[in-house]
Amino acid sequence: MSYMIARNLSVGYEGQEVLANINFEVNKGEYLCIVGENGSGKSTLMRTILGLQPAISGEVMFMDGLKKNEVGYLPQQTMIQRDFPASVEEIVRSGFQGQMGWRPFYSKEQKQKALENMERMHIVNLAKRCYRELSGGQQQRVLLARALCASQKVLLLDEPVSGLDPNVTADMYDLIASLNRDGITIIMISHDIGATIRYATHILHVDNRHTFFGTKEEYLKSPEGFIAAHEQELECEGGRK
Repeated sequence: MSYMIARNLSVGYEGQEVLANINFEVNKGEYLCIVGENGSGKSTLMRTILGLQPAISGEVMFMDGLKKNEVGYLPQQTMIQRDFPASVEEIVRSGFQGQMGWRPFYSKEQKQKALENMERMHIVNLAKRCYRELSGGQQQRVLLARALCASQKVLLLDEPVSGLDPNVTADMYDLIASLNRDGITIIMISHDIGATIRYATHILHVDNRHTFFGTKEEYLKSPEGFIAAHEQELECEGGRK
């Protein structure tokens, strides 16, 4: 069953088109990676999907009862956000704010769910710690727990391993893969072609000339996938020298 369908979608800023004629579909339980060169419009596309900025043309439709406020979002962090002076527990619980309406306090059920999500991310021992004191990997686990409070259906992740060291990166990818195995649909922006090929079920490759959407297997047979895989191989060989 489809959770999300984009039809003839064009995105950009102030009427200036960045990406045009994008078409893709995300079904329940899939793992979609959005890849492309830096500055190709990937983050703009994700913000448009979330309704944080309007589409220039086309549409994004939410299906099977999914609502925009039922999508968890892990954005790229700015330096100011990394220095946010709140406790881990407060930040995780804030994931419920889109569902609270006029109610000013978290319910008992929401507090329990926040605890469960912290346990899932192995950060219960950090609950009372100040977010700004944590390592980059710990902060990403906090934000992932927050996103899980917003949704148990679909998570949108914008470069979730950016700036992390290789061991922490591997742990984060494993966490995301385990959530996907548990039935959560993942949409992730990534510059890591190796991880994309390892984990994704579907790939959306965007640039200002041509857009590819299909399964991982179809991508690897496409010109875009062939070039990306070859560049990844050369990068790996360079790292081993």
